[in-house]
Amino acid sequence: MIASSRLSSSDGIPLTSWLYRCRHYAGRNRWGKALILPILAEAAGYLHFDRLGLDPVALDLGFFQIKWYSLAYIAGIFAGWWYLTKLLAQPGAPMAKRHAEDLVFYVTLGIILGGRLGYVLFYKPDMLLHPVEILKLWEGGMSFHGGLIGVVLGLTYVVRKNGLNWLRVHDYVACCVPFGLFFGRLANFVNGELWGRPTTVPWAIVFPTGGDVPRHPSQLYEAAGEGLLLFAILWFLFWKTDARYQPGKLVGTFALVYGVIRFGVEKVRNPDAGLEHLSWGLTMGQTLSVPLILLGLYLILTAKGRRRRVEPVAGTESVA
Repeated sequence: MIASSRLSSSDGIPLTSWLYRCRHYAGRNRWGKALILPILAEAAGYLHFDRLGLDPVALDLGFFQIKWYSLAYIAGIFAGWWYLTKLLAQPGAPMAKRHAEDLVFYVTLGIILGGRLGYVLFYKPDMLLHPVEILKLWEGGMSFHGGLIGVVLGLTYVVRKNGLNWLRVHDYVACCVPFGLFFGRLANFVNGELWGRPTTVPWAIVFPTGGDVPRHPSQLYEAAGEGLLLFAILWFLFWKTDARYQPGKLVGTFALVYGVIRFGVEKVRNPDAGLEHLSWGLTMGQTLSVPLILLGLYLILTAKGRRRRVEPVAGTESVA
């Protein structure tokens, strides 16, 4: 078979021209893709995931395994906690460090329970017929949107328990969430899961569980967008503007930007099994992102009207 760009196809056509024709044919219909893309993957020298040397297991003690996916959750929570303490040290903080310590426990609980239940309800409702399967967290399967609902419920409990400002607490916590999203998407990549749709872009990767065809590394797209870009935007708003004194502006920005990024990435991310053809024309990820986009827009547009003198729960200064 073809192994170098200097070679030609069996009928004498230069390889570059042959690949172009193959790409053109592969885009015609799904049968074309099924026949041509595996050939393109080998001929064009696409990167194979197996050759990266990545292993989902970070540490194997024989009787016990620690997986990168688990470490990603731990890293996200600890990094978020560390960053939250830095935010709370600034004037006008809506809660004290003691409140944040209480908050971490309930947020973690919300992430795990909400993420798992959201996955079951949104993507795998058939698991409700086998409740034991729901408890097998080590086998993977978490939903961001479900985890987000869990986090909101956990925050609401802490806020009501301590008489804090619900919206301003969410503003501060929203700035910390990109850490978890970044590490989580990297873990998805290490696991070789949640890959993208078939493609012929130069940076495509052939995943062994993806039918041995070149695919978008959509996990890395999400790590960059939902993690790095979203963090940078929220960092700028918090440290370089007065956004933290406009209740709802930061969490609204988080919801809007995340929703737009997720909605866009879904165009190159492979649809979840069984949800490829939703009757309303959107993927499940896009459908769940629409309410976030609308909520984000509302919170941002109305934030300035909620601005008032901020009397900090922690710190020494009041902020007009």
